Amino acid sequence: MFVIISYDIVEDKRRNKISKMLENYGTRVQFSVFECLIDALQLKTIKEFAESILETSADSMRYYILCESCLKKVDIIGTGEITTDLDFYVV
Repeated sequence: MFVIISYDIVEDKRRNKISKMLENYGTRVQFSVFECLIDALQLKTIKEFAESILETSADSMRYYILCESCLKKVDIIGTGEITTDLDFYVV
């Protein structure tokens, strides 16, 4: 599934932990926005990690799950392109 994850985290230490974790799952497209091609278990893992770190009275994370037809409607002005799955992987 294609998930856009954005965050607004007040403290640098918490923000860095979340950012480092998300780098393992997706592509940073803005400073606090990642595009992720992940499955349901990976999304659950991300959410559980975030919930263990975030201070919910000050921080927030948002998860936008986009369907295939929604992806076709994404419009980018400026640099960048939609994250895509690789056709092949080098191991």
